[in-house]
Amino acid sequence: MTTIASPDDFAATDPVEVAMTRRRILHAAGALGAGVLLSGLAVDRAVAATTKKAKKKAAGACVPIVSETGGPFPGDGTNGVNVLTEKGIVRRDIRPSFGSLTGVAGGVPLTINLTLRRTASSCAAYPNAAVYIWHCDAIGQYSLYSIETENYLRGVQVADSKGVVSFLTSFPGAYPGRWPHVHFEVYEDLASATSGRNAIKTSQLALPEATCKAVYAGPGYDGSAANLVATPLARDGQFRDGWATQMPSVSGDTTKGFSTNLVVNV
Repeated sequence: MTTIASPDDFAATDPVEVAMTRRRILHAAGALGAGVLLSGLAVDRAVAATTKKAKKKAAGACVPIVSETGGPFPGDGTNGVNVLTEKGIVRRDIRPSFGSLTGVAGGVPLTINLTLRRTASSCAAYPNAAVYIWHCDAIGQYSLYSIETENYLRGVQVADSKGVVSFLTSFPGAYPGRWPHVHFEVYEDLASATSGRNAIKTSQLALPEATCKAVYAGPGYDGSAANLVATPLARDGQFRDGWATQMPSVSGDTTKGFSTNLVVNV
């Protein structure tokens, strides 16, 4: 019996190699006769088994994190409102709204730890860089846009001497058409973190499938389990070209919360 890897293993970064691998797999399937039929998803999963080494290699190398879109709800002045200029945006716990707003985002606690490295300096630590993160709430809505009266789940932190920033937030839900993710922008320093136009890197974290399933099996995440299945990671519009540099390690559980760690080479 042929073992097919899960989409989490798919980490190809070379589109040419992916295409060649797909061709080899399809050719092999044809040689087995009419009794074997591989669907598009099965082919993608078979490709995953041949590209698992690429994920491990990227994790240990000085490979820049992939750039991604900030999406339609950045709140950084590039699409409407700019929360980066508001007093209170620099904070570790981004679950409550700030300023005159009082809402608090519910959901399973999630700590996001990012370690920033400079590729121009052989991936040495990147102290004093600023990071702005934002994501949807447990039901897939974004503050300042879908929920205009709240500004929660948005915040800025400054990297310490080791290049580390840490945020306390709530695990995001899965909404139609996207794999569960967290947006972030990296800035040279806090002084420049006043507009998305100043960001030196914009990317996204791809949250691991097993963790998402565990969270979405609990209360407060209506619809997320179905949305997760409907848009597999390998077919997500942002991550389908590879997520080796964007998938964090995760520890914890749904009772005490989860903690993620990712090295971000800028």
